[in-house]
Amino acid sequence: MTSIDTWSPWVAIFFLGAPILLSAAGTAYSLYLSHCHIDAIKEALKNSRYIYLWGPSLGKRGFIWSLFEISKIAGMVLWSRAYIQMGDINPVDLEHFPRRLKRHLIINTTLMLTAFIGGIIAALLVKFR
Repeated sequence: MTSIDTWSPWVAIFFLGAPILLSAAGTAYSLYLSHCHIDAIKEALKNSRYIYLWGPSLGKRGFIWSLFEISKIAGMVLWSRAYIQMGDINPVDLEHFPRRLKRHLIINTTLMLTAFIGGIIAALLVKFR
């Protein structure tokens, strides 16, 4: 395997900077979801315990909490088995969850996971150069 030191500088900058750009895009997309689509998400999950408990404050607690809330809701919708067993989400709500909102949550999760994996790869490349 070739060392990252032998790469073209622009390729190295792009490869090492891509996870940073992806994480910024994922953060911006999470904020977009928390400000523009949180009401539709709350309406779609209105019978779920998590929304019943936290619904009035969702999207109103600040920057970091908005990111945490969207991540939690995306996890509940996309990996629902554990949350159904814990009782946080209603299975009927999941069956009727709108496809467009689920697509938004899939895009958000994909952006964040891709940025995380890319960051790990970039860190390993720099460490073992």
